Amino acid sequence: MIMREQWGFSCAREVIFGLNAVKRLGSAVGKLDCKYPLVVTDQTVKEIGLLEGIISVLKEAGIDHGIFDKAEQEPSITFVDDHFKTIRDKKHDAVIALGGGSVIDLGKAFAILISFGGDIADYLGEGKIPGPTVPIVAVPTTAGTGSSVSPTIVLTDKAADTKKGIRDNRLRPDFAIVDPLLTMTCPPFITACVGIDVLAHAVESYTAVPFEYLPVSPEEDDAVVYHGAYPLTDGLARDAITLVGENLRTAVDQGRNVGARKNMALANILAGMAFSNSGTTAVHAMALPLGAVSHAPHGLVNGLLLPHVLAYNIPVSAQRLANIASWLGESIEGLSEFEAAGKTVDHIKNLIIDVGLPSRMREIGVKESDIRPMAENTIQLESLLRLNPRKLSLEDIESIYRNAF
Repeated sequence: MIMREQWGFSCAREVIFGLNAVKRLGSAVGKLDCKYPLVVTDQTVKEIGLLEGIISVLKEAGIDHGIFDKAEQEPSITFVDDHFKTIRDKKHDAVIALGGGSVIDLGKAFAILISFGGDIADYLGEGKIPGPTVPIVAVPTTAGTGSSVSPTIVLTDKAADTKKGIRDNRLRPDFAIVDPLLTMTCPPFITACVGIDVLAHAVESYTAVPFEYLPVSPEEDDAVVYHGAYPLTDGLARDAITLVGENLRTAVDQGRNVGARKNMALANILAGMAFSNSGTTAVHAMALPLGAVSHAPHGLVNGLLLPHVLAYNIPVSAQRLANIASWLGESIEGLSEFEAAGKTVDHIKNLIIDVGLPSRMREIGVKESDIRPMAENTIQLESLLRLNPRKLSLEDIESIYRNAF
């Protein structure tokens, strides 16, 4: 395996960010040359009035559209296929996804099936999308997941009791319209979950294997979505970590604080651009089986696992973890790199407590008997685990789960 010499960077075609950015939805959709987009959302977004606002913007722009408002949290493979049957004959030629990460993932999945048909399981894995999909517009209502700029979909496989992904740069939205005002009604618990997810994305991006040393064969290099850490993703991750450290507690405790909401929305986009190019570490790999077993929100399980994976990675990531401690506001003067790295682990543990999230797997319904099967599922996720800076055996993964239990 030779040292890699190039990295690549991809993002949504255009990001429109700022207060009242949603007012530009009509002009954005008008640039896509589509006749009948499908608005994908969920009942919560509908009930709090955000869907009505989107419809008004589209009507003002003279854009006819359909609506699918039955999205579920953590959508399953069977959910996607079953519900696509209800819309597949309606000639939609674009998707507007209004909601959190689950809604945006569902919108991307519908875009694949509108474009190419079949079952969504046909596209699981990396680089399986045969061509450009119909246009995708992401309008996030939470400051987390990074789905509005990422190339990924996460779906629950109920039969296998795990989660599976689709990764392809063709799934990056044509427009990400990020209006922090749409997050103002997000309740404290969800704000905390998605905010910790942002932190996990940024920290994992920064601590991933450097791109030069990512184990990718020359045959894979042209198609790889995750490149490992490199200077551009490092800068994005640094700024995202700083913003989360300064704003997440306030966003949770003061939901109407526009400044905190705006900064968390920005952190989400920065972290999304970072991790969706560098990739994530063992945190996300281990979170897939844990999320399927616990049915807890994706961001919650990422945050729960994050300090335990970081503690395992300290022997090879001490310098980078020491930098993170400083960005989170910890005083590290006079400390060794290993001591400063420990400050990062402790800070994240305290942050999880401060925002009111569970810090142990037993608190979210996991049984000790679940640990070995989750580890066995995780070890199969080689495309994610290869980005972790320290090698992991099955026993190592099991040990990390037990430390988090």
